[in-house]
Amino acid sequence: MTDQVNGIVQHRKLPLSKKIFRAIAITLGAILMATGLEIFLVPNKVIDGGVTGISIMLSHLTGLELGIFLFLLNLPFVYLGYKQMGKTFAISTVYGIIVLSVFTTLFHPVPAFTDDILLATIFGGMILGIGVGIVIRFGGALDGTEILSLVIAKKVPFSVGQIIMFINLFILGAAGFVFSFDRAMYSLLAYVIAAKAIDTVVEGLEESKSVWIISDLAEEIGNAVNARLGRGVTYLKGEGAYTGDHKKVIFSIITRLEESKLTTIVEEIDPNAFLAIADISEVRGGRFKKRDIH
Repeated sequence: MTDQVNGIVQHRKLPLSKKIFRAIAITLGAILMATGLEIFLVPNKVIDGGVTGISIMLSHLTGLELGIFLFLLNLPFVYLGYKQMGKTFAISTVYGIIVLSVFTTLFHPVPAFTDDILLATIFGGMILGIGVGIVIRFGGALDGTEILSLVIAKKVPFSVGQIIMFINLFILGAAGFVFSFDRAMYSLLAYVIAAKAIDTVVEGLEESKSVWIISDLAEEIGNAVNARLGRGVTYLKGEGAYTGDHKKVIFSIITRLEESKLTTIVEEIDPNAFLAIADISEVRGGRFKKRDIH
């Protein structure tokens, strides 16, 4: 949030309760990532992508603690994060990296939960991904690869996602020479599982969807959505660029479980209606809560 003083936009400070909650969430996320690394992946010589993967290989080659490399190799990216994302992001990232480094060191003597490589890969990737997702959701990061990719993307004709994929393929491929190529393949599997877990945590499990409907029977459709789905609707004024016709546009938010029923409602009332449905990662405020239907 921001305030404007003398024409200058200033950031409003977060309440202490929110700062504490953020710190707790980042702590939990970092501990989960440390658990996925030291209790599942590292003992079975399976790595993750990014700076974490490089740190695991350097730790294996030098015999030094993993936490040392996680801290030192991520530090240069904190400044980049500060320039790209701001002070709050940088502070959250530094705190998360410190917690991660400390707990990987504390967990290092703990025996692996399993020596089954497939189980270690699956559960290690899931736990690591959930931890990283929590930290990202609360405004921090535990790996500098994405920050670096943001900077590189400004200078080359590739997207951030493509740059991250290229970097991680190189790192995961290097694991084949440091460990073995079957471990490199398990590492790739762990990376995919972790990435999916991160998406699930960051984007949410409910997978809300936005709905846009243009129809000559807009009010009838809106009333049906309200009565049969228990969802509120908003009417917007629309004008066709080609025809110049004025029409009502319906906007609403539903869940993925309600998509089929909504489509049925629209087709029953106006088979010629324009219907567009898109995924939404987060919904806040308003009257999104579902009303009971009878």
